[in-house]
Amino acid sequence: MRRQPLVIAVAQPRTISYDIAANAAGHADVVRSARARVVVFPELSLTGYELDAPAVAADDPRLAPIVEACAEAGSTALVGAPVQGEAGREHIAMLAVDGAGAHVAYRKVHVHQSEERFSPGDGPAVLDVDGWRLGLAICRDTRFPEHDVATAALGMDVYVAAVLDHARDAHVPVERAQRITADRKVWVVTASFAGSTGGGFDQAAGGSAVWAPDGTIHAQAGIEAGEWVRATLHNQ
Repeated sequence: MRRQPLVIAVAQPRTISYDIAANAAGHADVVRSARARVVVFPELSLTGYELDAPAVAADDPRLAPIVEACAEAGSTALVGAPVQGEAGREHIAMLAVDGAGAHVAYRKVHVHQSEERFSPGDGPAVLDVDGWRLGLAICRDTRFPEHDVATAALGMDVYVAAVLDHARDAHVPVERAQRITADRKVWVVTASFAGSTGGGFDQAAGGSAVWAPDGTIHAQAGIEAGEWVRATLHNQ
């Protein structure tokens, strides 16, 4: 049975460091505006790239605006946050938020040495949305072919990455997306941080985009915070 097309948006919201309530409200505005089935946000989008930001629980009441917006729009939002794991471990994670609430969908596997506070996730993950299998990744994961290989082994139609790169490295997510489309023959969706945030990222790259399995770009944002774009994914 053929799946219905999937409308997916990539967003690079304005982010206030540490201010989860304000950032959640901004995420909710994007969800309502985009009216996409899936809306993808960058790495640590709820806190900014502040490596000392407190962990965010999936049931944190400050996420309520996103839950409400997803309920209204019929969307699933993939948002970035630090989370608490087992045995006191912490992770850089992707939360899946819909009208019923939020849960941790994925934990970053290939953490950078500068992210020493955080433990690597247990492995790849795939999220099913309307029969589309979304393979999940966070930033540095996209550097390693073994990550998309392992994710593809779970069965994926789309490789969804939440990333943060400096403006001087704006070519990096493009090159990685092109490699993954060539190697895996799947859609690649990258939500890239824009504006400024912690960790020395005084100017993030932006340029969030959606690539088709043949490597062509179907939608791409500019470099400014506050932009979002969407695309309709079809069976190939």
